[in-house]
Amino acid sequence: MTTMTATIMEFRPKDRIYQDAEPIALIYRSMGTHAAEEVVSRALGELALTMSGIAQQLHGRNMLDIARQLRRLERMSVQLGLVSLGTVSKDAQACLDGDDLTAFSAVWARLVRVAEASLATEKGALDQHL
Repeated sequence: MTTMTATIMEFRPKDRIYQDAEPIALIYRSMGTHAAEEVVSRALGELALTMSGIAQQLHGRNMLDIARQLRRLERMSVQLGLVSLGTVSKDAQACLDGDDLTAFSAVWARLVRVAEASLATEKGALDQHL
């Protein structure tokens, strides 16, 4: 009898994050640095809270209102130029609309990764303005 050994590989998907700097630049041009910093910081905070709220609902298996929250996340992402986050939010909505919970689970995992990377990147960009 032969003994088989298995090698376990860890898979870490990496997503390319696309952003459009123009929406935030427009906010800075129209409002001035101080006011724009406050508006953008508040918007990023709302975006993070929306993601957190969706995660809590999913953890509690409460699918009610998730599609609406994803649409809100998509709108906020577009307004801040977070192109990848908006696109993946829309993909998650499509999975829900198609009643494909398996696909939704995969897209949700991607949405979490993209949100973390987008918010970290955007916070870094905001810190450069300070």
